[in-house]
Amino acid sequence: MPMPPLVKVGVWERGKFIGCVLFARGASPHLGRPYGLTPFEVCELVRIALTKHETPVSRIVAIAIKFLRKNSPNLRLIVSFADTRQGHHGGIYQAGNWIYAGRSAVCREFYHEGRWKHNREVSGGAFGGSRRVADPSKLPQRKSEGKYRYLLPLDKDMRLRLEHLALPYPKRSEPITRDKQAMAGSTGTAEG
Repeated sequence: MPMPPLVKVGVWERGKFIGCVLFARGASPHLGRPYGLTPFEVCELVRIALTKHETPVSRIVAIAIKFLRKNSPNLRLIVSFADTRQGHHGGIYQAGNWIYAGRSAVCREFYHEGRWKHNREVSGGAFGGSRRVADPSKLPQRKSEGKYRYLLPLDKDMRLRLEHLALPYPKRSEPITRDKQAMAGSTGTAEG
């Protein structure tokens, strides 16, 4: 689960609950540091979880961001990541005119309880947590290739400060099928 505080935006279609969009502090306590922001001025879009729906995901995200901005007036930047191992390239962020700022850092992942997990999930080293696996070094390991990082400045000054980071949008390398999602361990979230 993402680090608190969380902003949970419920999503309904035709009166039926179909999922939520979650914003949080993110995995790094220093998320805003590279952009000169305090933890109170930046958040991460950490999860988009939807069942079957008709509305485009980019529209759902735009509505959730409008709600977030109204309730968090000091927020200046939203950061999000598209995980290529899950078959995501960030299409929903591209549709929303987010800035693509390259890949996140490479890190180690461990295979535990049927899926690949970030080092923090097995070591418990994040935020003073206790160790979750007795000896992570005995688990199968791989290096992540880094996720695509997207930035959404929420004011004109922030957009001007960050536009020099903009890189050409990555393209989806190949169509994603249900079989490929299952092999990648997809959770069924709609992240791009």
